[in-house]
Amino acid sequence: MKEYLVISCPASSRSGYGDHSRELIRSLIKMDRFDIQIIDQRWGNCDRNALTEADSDITSRLTGTTLKRQPDVWIQVTVPNEFQAFGKFNIGITAGMETTLVSQQWIEGCNRMNLVITTSEHSKQSFERSVFDAIDNRTQQKVGELKLERPIEVLFEGLDPNTFYKTDDIPATIGETLDGIKEDFCFLVVGHWIKGDFTHDRKDLGGTISTFIQTFKSLAKHNRPALILKTSGATFSVGDREEILNKIKSITRGYDKKDLPNIYLIHGDLSKEEMNGLYNHRKVKAMVSFTHGEGFGRPMLEFGVTQKPILASNWSGHLDFLKHSLKLPGELKQVHQSAVVKDMILPESSWFYVNYGYASRLLKNVYENYKDYIPDARKQARVAREEFNHDKMTEKFVEILDKHIVKQVQLKLPKLKKIGETSTPPTLKLPKLKKVTNEND
Repeated sequence: MKEYLVISCPASSRSGYGDHSRELIRSLIKMDRFDIQIIDQRWGNCDRNALTEADSDITSRLTGTTLKRQPDVWIQVTVPNEFQAFGKFNIGITAGMETTLVSQQWIEGCNRMNLVITTSEHSKQSFERSVFDAIDNRTQQKVGELKLERPIEVLFEGLDPNTFYKTDDIPATIGETLDGIKEDFCFLVVGHWIKGDFTHDRKDLGGTISTFIQTFKSLAKHNRPALILKTSGATFSVGDREEILNKIKSITRGYDKKDLPNIYLIHGDLSKEEMNGLYNHRKVKAMVSFTHGEGFGRPMLEFGVTQKPILASNWSGHLDFLKHSLKLPGELKQVHQSAVVKDMILPESSWFYVNYGYASRLLKNVYENYKDYIPDARKQARVAREEFNHDKMTEKFVEILDKHIVKQVQLKLPKLKKIGETSTPPTLKLPKLKKVTNEND
């Protein structure tokens, strides 16, 4: 009899957590070990239209919030402060944190579960190093420490090689857009532009744009590369697009127009096929990320299969899989007040700031000596395809579950014959016992 497993997650959400949830569900289905029920949860303001007719393996298991009975295994995919234990064995799965520390509420949530799973070694370490004083409510005196008390494992986000792969077949929507760009060499940046002053938003898009301009403004206009930004804020609305454009203008305003290399904005919700087309388009030559921190960094894994170079911060979750990328040095600094998020991005935590001077020199070198970087890019493609695909993720998931969940083992007894069917009754063989001598005898 299969174990009854319930997974509560944003299964239908068009979000990073939604993508990861669908991967986890399909891994669980592949195991053929569980009777699976899926409770679909909302994820912020993200659209809930990611599931199509082709996703019947998931939609057929979607139910309401009513449980048939107490789950043998309860899995919750969300931020840890929302973790609740409803099963006999409870697993909390989270992408974790981009900074050096997680909040007290996240540690408390993790300690409600039997097992915590996160997406990178960086994220795991953020949980393990976060320790808080436990204060007695009556005396207000320290009575101990609040820290992670549950086992924590790393399970990477698996690449779907049927969706992300090297190809010259570009969707028309992407081809029409990028074919109109006059430059033949473009750097690509992918990521949300969210809270934080200039150079302090988590993806550091402000610092990326400024460094790109400083690097290539002195070149003759016909020799400059371009920068493509695939970004948005909280939504894909017209208002959000205008806000992104205003942020770009605030950075470029101080330059003479003749000194500005071109910057192109792609704002909107692209399908996975369109994203793969964007990654593979002939004018996109490299991906750049000045990120301050990643719990995992999915776009970099996906882009890696194109056999094109990746320039990325030398810190946090993406280092688990970026084995042959161009590492941008820098330093850890305290998170700026403008980027703080209550109970999530803590003011006392730190994250990574790229050395802009070094990054500028490397951007220019990649542009001028592009072919020199292709061999390592090809190695990175093999790593992405062979070591971080969905099948490998499923294998790792099985290892984690087998390690932590005690299987119900059926006791198999020998079949006994009825009395009278044999003249010699079955005998029970016991081991020969040795005499135990008492020293006091």
